[in-house]
Amino acid sequence: MSPPAQTDPLDGPAPEGRLSEAVRRLFVILAGPDMARWRWRMGLAFLITLIAKGFSGAAPVAFGEGINTLTNALGEDGGPGAGAFAAAAALIIAYGALRFAATGAPQLRDALFSPVSHDAQRLPAVQGFAHVQALSLTYPQTKRTGAVNRLIDRGANSVYFLLRFLVFNILPAIVELALAASVAAILYGWEFSVIIVTAVVGYALVTYQMTQWRVKIRRQMNEADTEVNARAVDTLTNFETVKAFAAEAREADRFDDAKQRYASAAVKSEQSLAALNAAQAAIMNGGLLAVALLGAWMTLQGRLQVGDIAALTLMLMQVYQPLNILGGAYREIKQASVDLERLFQVLRLKPEVADQPGASALKVTGGAVRFTNVSFAHDGRDRSVDNIDLDIPAGAFVGFAGPSGAGKSTLLRLLFRFYDPSTGRIEIDGQDIAGVTQSSLRGQLGLVPQDVVLFNSTLRENILYGRPDADEAALHDAVARARLKDFIDSLPLGLDTRVGERGLKLSGGEKQRVGVARAILKDPPILILDEATSALDSRTEGEVQAAIAEAARGRTTLAVAHRLSTIARADRLFILDAGRIAETGTHAELLARGGLYATMWAAQIEAGEVEPEVLTPAPTG
Repeated sequence: MSPPAQTDPLDGPAPEGRLSEAVRRLFVILAGPDMARWRWRMGLAFLITLIAKGFSGAAPVAFGEGINTLTNALGEDGGPGAGAFAAAAALIIAYGALRFAATGAPQLRDALFSPVSHDAQRLPAVQGFAHVQALSLTYPQTKRTGAVNRLIDRGANSVYFLLRFLVFNILPAIVELALAASVAAILYGWEFSVIIVTAVVGYALVTYQMTQWRVKIRRQMNEADTEVNARAVDTLTNFETVKAFAAEAREADRFDDAKQRYASAAVKSEQSLAALNAAQAAIMNGGLLAVALLGAWMTLQGRLQVGDIAALTLMLMQVYQPLNILGGAYREIKQASVDLERLFQVLRLKPEVADQPGASALKVTGGAVRFTNVSFAHDGRDRSVDNIDLDIPAGAFVGFAGPSGAGKSTLLRLLFRFYDPSTGRIEIDGQDIAGVTQSSLRGQLGLVPQDVVLFNSTLRENILYGRPDADEAALHDAVARARLKDFIDSLPLGLDTRVGERGLKLSGGEKQRVGVARAILKDPPILILDEATSALDSRTEGEVQAAIAEAARGRTTLAVAHRLSTIARADRLFILDAGRIAETGTHAELLARGGLYATMWAAQIEAGEVEPEVLTPAPTG
């Protein structure tokens, strides 16, 4: 088997998570065809952002003009009149209205953009979930289910966070900076534009650099905190051992050392935060001071009025406001970028078993199965199956037995094409399964495994999982043929009874019969039984065997069994050992041969595992 094409994010180190790459991925998502229906909302939201920032930029100008009107009126010989007050009041009211519009318009934008944000979050989540489902069987078998689910969830949430941060914080801040610099240059002088841009860029750079420094300190503090907790839990868990070795003082000293390291790291973190806040305040106040001093000097020269200084001060304070979140949000932005990159790493993984280009659908005419020189090895093993040749006629019932690890279940998984053989080919009715689509192949196969795992839903939904479009008549027929009718009739809710997590509310035999009912309802031409009764007691096994015999009627059936009585009446038995076919024949032929099968049969008779009354009834074609 070939390894995945890309590094698995659950195995490799955390990606760098560059913000520029995260931004590029966001634009790819927004530009995709699935987001086309939201284009008008994106455009309108951007337009509202521009309008809101226009209101924001105009508000200080109106306030400044109101003050200028008052100061000009005070300087007149006749003193300020009613007209001067009305003009100043109108400008100040306009300032208030513009401020309200500047803060109210983003609320409209948020409501308008909300479906876009949630749809942009949904799409990568669904893509990630569907992609993991499409990966080969080895992927979920070797990964922690919770870790895979959490990775997809965090990646999708990062899309939502980054999108709202960029659209509602960074983009408006850039627009406001450009607008403020332009207004300042046009109305008051290019020098103010330089001060505004310099102050904002300096603020952003200092915040970025100092936050990078603080991230390392925070990591040291978190590691120290983890060590404190680990030390405390380890000591308290081994309380008796500590007492036995009179090590109480020693453990207290070790705990104190860990706490001192944490305290030292916490002090550094708090001091670095104070330094960051001081640097930010110095830049903000330096910019305000520069604007005020330059404005005062220009006012004395007659180039500006007093209200212009107020307008410039308000303008710079508005530009500073969205920057306050940069320091606190940096870690979240960085983590969101990492989470998004992890999700895209999953999306880049290639399945080990993939459909060939132009693969056709499998057409089953009878259900004959042939293995020709098939070899395969699981990871970490020299050989799982070796040069297997099988020829199973359509409608036959064949059994597979052998010691644990002989390769029995591997053969069935190869037939399902959960893996591709290293050499050889597997055919169904003369068609190489490597050349057909996996969905069409598995659509023609039915499986009753050793441990029937059910969804945490109703009996009805679990049985219908084999054929969701089946009608009620077909459903009840499958229930009856699987020997489930009496059990279901005894339940107050019948088929609408919930089975619990993984079917834990049902007994082993009940779960097995649900699995059989599901296989009967699917009505596949080829039925696979993988140790379907090995975990059951003899009485329950008899009931399930009767249901299995009903399911196997009229179709090709391949059964793997540990308990030989369950396959003793098969048309043909294949006994595997160390990945090879050691013996083949009927039950009587193999007993007469006195080989591996006869030895296993004798051992099971001695152990009381063979019960003749539960022998599989002879299947009928």
